[in-house]
Amino acid sequence: MSSSVLLLYFHAAAEFSKANHGLISALGHQEHLLVRDMYAEYPRFSIDIDKEQSLLATHDTIVLQFPMFWYSSPALLKEWQDLVLEYGFAYGDGGTALQGKRLQLVVTTGSPAEAYTAEGEKGYTLREFLRPFEAMAKLCHLDYHAPLAMHGARDAADNGQQAVWNQAYQKLIAALIAGRYPQSLAKRTDVVTPEQLLEVL
Repeated sequence: MSSSVLLLYFHAAAEFSKANHGLISALGHQEHLLVRDMYAEYPRFSIDIDKEQSLLATHDTIVLQFPMFWYSSPALLKEWQDLVLEYGFAYGDGGTALQGKRLQLVVTTGSPAEAYTAEGEKGYTLREFLRPFEAMAKLCHLDYHAPLAMHGARDAADNGQQAVWNQAYQKLIAALIAGRYPQSLAKRTDVVTPEQLLEVL
């Protein structure tokens, strides 16, 4: 039985991101996959809470795709969390709408992977920077998958990495739809790279 996937794409300057645009374009139009460009949907941040909650309730897997902005996610994603994941809907008394659904982050960074280490430029791992999403998933009873991380987005189109990323993303979404995403990837304690994903799928 196929699983329905809701992909919410958050990028404040999507027209300038070759990497993220390439990832979205690689997916094309697929049955059981709904892709939404959230900055195009809500350019003034006027989020339709009822619509967003309805979409969450009617899909099995939620994919959040975004670039890292100042060690965090784009502002609209935080606004979406604040407004849509309400008490009584996503958590708290009666808040079971998301229980058992899967949450998959797909994150791009401008810096290379080695920057995201204790000894690197950033001083922390990417998984550590993304810890609030893990806490959110726990509160909302979501099954949190290890994030898929694409490092070095600035150069991906020029050094051949974009093609690898696109292939990995296609296989990720196909596995999520088929309900066959390996637990060996989903339950990693670090992030998953495209190369690691392609070794398994």
